[in-house]
Amino acid sequence: MTHSPQSAYASAGVDIEAGDRAVELMKASVIRTRRPEVLGGLGGFAGFFDASALKSYRQPVLATSTDGVGTKVAIAQAMDKHDTIGQDLIGMLVDDLVVSGAEPLFVTDYIACGRVVPERIAAIVSGIADACVLAGCSLVGGETAEHPGLLGPDEYDIAGATTGVVERDSILGPDRVKPGDAIIGMVSSGLHSNGYSLVRHVLLKQAGWSLERHVDELGRTLGEELLEPTRIYALDVMDLIVKAEIHAMSHITGGGLANNVARVIPDGMRAVLQRSSWTPPAIFQLVQSVGSLSQRDVDATLNMGVGMVAILPQDQVPAALAALQARGVRSWVLGEIVEHDGPGAAELV
Repeated sequence: MTHSPQSAYASAGVDIEAGDRAVELMKASVIRTRRPEVLGGLGGFAGFFDASALKSYRQPVLATSTDGVGTKVAIAQAMDKHDTIGQDLIGMLVDDLVVSGAEPLFVTDYIACGRVVPERIAAIVSGIADACVLAGCSLVGGETAEHPGLLGPDEYDIAGATTGVVERDSILGPDRVKPGDAIIGMVSSGLHSNGYSLVRHVLLKQAGWSLERHVDELGRTLGEELLEPTRIYALDVMDLIVKAEIHAMSHITGGGLANNVARVIPDGMRAVLQRSSWTPPAIFQLVQSVGSLSQRDVDATLNMGVGMVAILPQDQVPAALAALQARGVRSWVLGEIVEHDGPGAAELV
């Protein structure tokens, strides 16, 4: 008995028809993200963005970033809730990009799964699209790959890449940072998308807590807290750059607060971050106490309630705080830049 190529592929665990249905379901989500520079529609081999839009720049520099969401996908899968994990992906992508001063233009995504369930894929892409709208960029294409035998039927992973543009002489970074500069912190929405291997090990494995467990300190279930989407700062940051003189910025992701701030500190300077200037939200204190973790361990892993940091002249602080407040971003003076013998560094004191 012979089989057609499609039925042979299906017998190997790949459902082409399910993939086609998933594409149809996600089309409306992708359309919501469309910027005027985007050409064509979904379903081609490549996405198109009209680069003539960059003619207004004197010396446009393209910036790019790629990332995933790590083991936070395991929480989404366990809770069977898939419409927010896409915001985590976009947050990781665009907020890495905007710290250079670049405006995010477009995004492509990649979803690998053990089995294509069209409604699940559509929910993931819906979350990605919603977040693209929040970031002001377009979702111009992507790929959904079915990997039976490599991933379980209900397992998936997501990743993506984004491209943006910035004037060359407007690129933010360590070369602009000066002694005496102030450091502003911006509140995170929670854990964001980093440190989940540690958090899951402490709360789910060691403590044996269930995702359905109501935690009084959190005011909701553990699963609801752990699935809280990453805050997207892209449009807030783009507005901030217009309203105040910014020297450098840092997106606080894997590695924690001090380690990420250190990445934008030049040699001969140190960022001194005042621990007393804010109180980390309950989830961070909970992970530390339940896991009997040292302060050093949590500082080096979690964002501790600070999702984004801006470095700027002291006289620009009022304008910066006012701009962020107007956009609903809670922010405060977190520390300052001081002179220091040796490589650029940051420390919590």
